[in-house]
Formats: sequence, C-alpha cells, structure tokens
Amino acid sequence: MKNPRDIIKRPVITERTSDMMTEKKYVFEVDLRANKTEIKQAIEQIFKVKVVNVNTLRMPAKPKRYGRYSGYTSEWKKAIVKLSPESKELEFFESV
Repeated sequence: MKNPRDIIKRPVITERTSDMMTEKKYVFEVDLRANKTEIKQAIEQIFKVKVVNVNTLRMPAKPKRYGRYSGYTSEWKKAIVKLSPESKELEFFESV
C-alpha cells in the first residue's frame, strides 16, 4: 500500500470549502493516480476519523501567460471527503 502522505498532498482552503466544513465536508488535493478507496483509507489513517463518502474531480490544466510566454498550469485531482456525524473536526481547519 502507498504511504497515506503521498496520496493526500494538501488541503484546499477557499471561501466555498470553508462553508462546506459546517456539513463536515473537507477538500484535499490528492495524487492523480489515487482512487476513492485509497483516498478514504489515507484520510482515516492520517486523521483517525470515519469517512462516509468520497467524491473526486479532475481539475484540467488552464492556459496562462506571462508576458509573451504562454503555457499551462498543471492538471490536478480534487477530493471532497464527507466525515461521519460522530467524527471529530479536523484540527488544522479550525484556525481558518
């Protein structure tokens, strides 16, 4: 099995995701090759919580320009994780 810290890259914290936290939904950037079961097991191992549901989205690359140079941002994968009602809140999201 892969290391859980390699699957979960970082949390995604925006206004929209902050509103989702009241419903115990958290958003993470995850590895492109990770599937839903790997993401669920990684979150449960890292944070010691019970995951009910995992939804994933592939965020496509966007064209960007810097002066006369143009290129693309990286493609990445986003996971929306819903925790069970009896699970505790995730620690690092509380300061937001």
